[in-house]
Parts: sequence; C-alpha cells; structure tokens
Amino acid sequence: MTPQRKKKMNLKQRYALMTRGLDWETSYQKMDDVFPYDTFEGIKITDWSKWEDPFRLTMDAYWKYQGEKERKLYAVLDSFAQNNGQLGISDARYVNAIKLFLTGVTPLEYQAHRHFAHLGRHIRGVGPRVAAQMQSLDELRHAQTQIHTISHYNKYFDGFAEFPHMHDRVWYLSVPKSFFDDACSAGPFEFFTAISFAFEYVLTNLLFVPFMSGAAYNGDLATVTFGFSAQSDEATHMTLGIEVIKFMLEQHPDNLPIVQKWVDKWFWRGHKMLGLVAMMMDYMLPKRIMSWKEAWEIYFTEAGGALFEDLSRYGLRVPKYADIATDEAEHISHQNWAIFYQYTQAAGFHTWLPSEEEMAWLSEKYPNTFDKYYRPRFEMWREMEAKGERFYNNALPQLCQTCQIPMGYTEPGDPTRIGFRDSVYKGDRYHFCSDGCKDIFDNEPEKFSQAWLPVHQIFQGNCGGAELSDVLKWYHMENGTDNMDYTGSPDQKQWDAWQSARKRVAG
Repeated sequence: MTPQRKKKMNLKQRYALMTRGLDWETSYQKMDDVFPYDTFEGIKITDWSKWEDPFRLTMDAYWKYQGEKERKLYAVLDSFAQNNGQLGISDARYVNAIKLFLTGVTPLEYQAHRHFAHLGRHIRGVGPRVAAQMQSLDELRHAQTQIHTISHYNKYFDGFAEFPHMHDRVWYLSVPKSFFDDACSAGPFEFFTAISFAFEYVLTNLLFVPFMSGAAYNGDLATVTFGFSAQSDEATHMTLGIEVIKFMLEQHPDNLPIVQKWVDKWFWRGHKMLGLVAMMMDYMLPKRIMSWKEAWEIYFTEAGGALFEDLSRYGLRVPKYADIATDEAEHISHQNWAIFYQYTQAAGFHTWLPSEEEMAWLSEKYPNTFDKYYRPRFEMWREMEAKGERFYNNALPQLCQTCQIPMGYTEPGDPTRIGFRDSVYKGDRYHFCSDGCKDIFDNEPEKFSQAWLPVHQIFQGNCGGAELSDVLKWYHMENGTDNMDYTGSPDQKQWDAWQSARKRVAG
C-alpha cells in the first residue's frame, strides 16, 4: 500500500506553527513573575490571541527577503564608491545634512534594535513578542546599512569619525537621545506607542520620504538607496504601530485614557525632535525638493488627519496641541537654523547664511512669515559677516527641561516673543519652551526632573572643563575643522579644489 504524503503547509500555516505553536502557559512559575512588565502600566489585555501580526514571516523567509535587499543595496554602494560618488553631489554644504543624520538618527536605530529585543522577551503575548523580535532585526540592519553608506563620506569630509562618541555627549544630540531614553525607560506598551505608533506611523514619513527624495535630488545615490531600502521595512513597522494602538483599544475600554495620554505626549515629543529635519530640508539641502511646511501638510495634516478620523471610532482624538504644531510649521525650521548658526562653534557640522536665491525660495514657500520675521535677521548677520564680524553667540542658552532644545521658539500667534513656561517641583523651578513640554513634565515630574541637560552639565564642570576648547575636546571635535562656518572650512576648500580640477580637465 502506497503511503500517503502529508500535505505541504503554506506560508501562513508554517508561520502559525513556528510562532503561536511554540508558546505555552507556565506551570512551575507564575506568568506575572516571568513577564513582570506588561501589566504595571494599567493596560488590560483580555485575549492575546486577537493580536494581528504585521510581519507574517518565518525566520527563513525573513532572511531570504532581507538578503535580496542587501545584495541590491551593496551593489549600489560599491558602484557609488568606485565611481567617486562624492564628486556628483550638488555641493559640499549638502554633506553637513548627512553629518547631522548620522550623528542624530543612526544611533537611534541601534537603540530601537536593543529595546525591541528587550520587548521580545518581556511581552507575554506571543504575537507581539515575535513582531518585536522581527523589528529588532530590522533596526539593527538599518543602523548597519546607514553606517556603511555614510562611511564613504568619512574618507573625504570632516565630522563623521566620532559619531558614536558624540551621540552620548554633544548638546544638540541630547534632543534625539533624550527622546529614545525616555521611550526605553517607559513601560512596554508606552514604548510601542512612542516608537511604533507616534514615531513610525504618524511621523516617520516626514523623515524618510521627503529627506531621502532630497538626497536623490542632490545627487546622493548612496543615501537615497539605503533610505528606500529601509522604507520598505518602515511600511511593516507602521503596520505594527497601528496594530498596537487598535489592539489596546479593542481589548478594554479602560485602556483609552492611558493610550490617549501617551499619544498626546509622544506626538509632541516627536514634533519637537523633527524640528531638526525641518531645518535640514529648508536650509541644508542646496537643491530643495519641498519645504518643511509642505511636507507637514502632506504627511501629517492630510495623512494624519485621515488616520485619526479612522481611529475616532475607538474614542481616540487628534493629539493635543496638533494645531499648535501645524502653526509652528511656519517657523520651526527658521528658528532652529538661527540657533545653529549662532552656536556652530560647538557643533559637529558647518552652517552658513542662505543666499539671495535661497531666501527667494524661502519667501515663496513661507509668504506669510519669512520676509517679515526671518529675512531681516539673516540680512543683519550678512552685514556683520561682510565686516569680518561673523556672529557667534558665546553665552550658553537656557534649555527646555523636556525636549532639551534651547529656548528659541516663540509664543503661539506671536513670533516676536520667546515662549516661556515653568513649573516648581520639590522646591526647584524647571523651564519649558511650550505648553506641550510643560504638560509632559507635569505628568511625570520625577522622571523629567532627572534629565541630563548639556548646559547644566557644562556649568557643573562635567563636560571636560569650563572653556569651549575643553568641551570640544570632550566632544572629540577638532576646532576649526569639524565646526565653525562653512566658508573657509577645510570641506569648502577641498570641494573648491575638486571643482577647479574638473573644470581644467573639461577644458
């Protein structure tokens, strides 16, 4: 008698067997002792099996899928390097945007990798455990590919070599670092809300889509390739973000106020952090693809509006202060660039004043605000520069206790007045740039009162010494090479020499 062959399982069946089929209820240890973290936030889960997995890949399928992407990516990177791709970018000023991306964003990918791995151990539901492990692998790959991509520029330009060291010490990098430190020190469901939903689903398109399009427009084929290679993963991560929110809201009505509080908090924290991207798009790309205001309208006002309209059936509303954030899209890039222009002596990249052509573009994109509030400031600084008095602000700025950005933002509805809020906690007064940042502190004062604020640490002598030269040495920055104005920098001199040589060859 011919033995019957077992029917081959399809991918969905194999996935269920290799994930859900490997889970079990503990017997000699309490489940609460094995998984102590997923209940203390107050989130109530009645049925973990209702989780819908966004990855739906077994590990062998995952490696095959990502391996194919790796082969394509590194083929482009090799071609870029062999053909001296650094000569094909629009201008050497563009490289400073990549410096900020490498020091500000890439370490966050690694932090995400580590904490999603942590969640892969500490969530009792097998579905989200597997999803967290998959995303952990994705985030590690993103960090590696970004470092490999940008390592080519390190051969020719200053400011790249010390990026891991700088991430833990440099003043402006405390903004993205504090965002992730806050998320990683929260509970598991708040971390999911912060990273998978607020950052990945609501805000990530503002980073990867317009900025990577800008990289392509400026001739940086290597960066745009890793950006779009990562973006295919981001689509899955976004699905995880929306699944987390829907799962929590569908499990128990008591979860709604907790989730709403987290959405309000992390939207505002993400909006403040992405002000760095706004500055990169409006001021650091020699060839601009769109303004920050246009990107905000497309990726938050329109896409985010549709998202929260859909989520309203669960009772979830648009994040608090979303209207304020939309109003700030008119101002945030100009105010951030003004801050960095004044303090570029303590930054790991160069700054410059926009040209007349660039200011004309800014006037067109921001017709209601740029000429009235920001052009006069740049023109004054240009006059000072022409006299040999390039302006550097040598005073240390007051920082917002929550977002850790210098207090350079203005009052809602009044761009002529610096925004200022404060709270008293245990006899000490803390300062904030906005109502949103003050609300976050007031909800968790014990946590945010312990924030590592760079200016405070410098004043206390914890950053190498009292002089700028001491702090730069502690940062591992070479004065006059990694910092200061772009005009006259080694990067500019090298770029001009390359262009002169190309013209001689062409001639």
